[in-house]
Amino acid sequence: MGILIFLGIAVVLVFWLVGLYNRLVRLRNTRENAFHDIDVQLRQRHDLIPQLVETVKGYASHEKELLLKVTEARTAAMSAGTIDQKIEAEGKLTSALQGLRIQLEAYPDLKANQNFLQLQEELSDIENKLAAARRYFNAATTEYNTGVETFPANIIAGMFGFKRESMFDLGEVRRKEMEEPPKINF
Repeated sequence: MGILIFLGIAVVLVFWLVGLYNRLVRLRNTRENAFHDIDVQLRQRHDLIPQLVETVKGYASHEKELLLKVTEARTAAMSAGTIDQKIEAEGKLTSALQGLRIQLEAYPDLKANQNFLQLQEELSDIENKLAAARRYFNAATTEYNTGVETFPANIIAGMFGFKRESMFDLGEVRRKEMEEPPKINF
């Protein structure tokens, strides 16, 4: 009778451990899937940037250094391999694009150009979709990290190489920019 109780407890324990492991795998896969959603938006942004740069070149030929920064940041973002590398590279690209937007305020003819306005609107739409995808990714990452770090799942996580993952963060510079109130000029 004691052996049956021991076997029953062992079977329940095995099923429980398998359940914990499978939960961690689901959480990891959800996080990776969430990043693939971001990746789709990033590819669209990367495809749009050359058109935007070419349009600006015609109006702002002396802004060559700024356009070069945007192009280099795009190239670095496209060649990033891991999720963490992509997060870092995309932060730099976002900063470069923000600098381009600020600099272009000095070109009223460009701001009135239909092609430029359409490209800017498309870029704005992509940025909004990216923001939503980042929120979902960060939520999935938070859930995954919580699963990896809570007891007793942290024991299973450690045994099978699950580790804490990083969020898609804006970075210090971008966060400071967002905390400042917008400047309104009349």
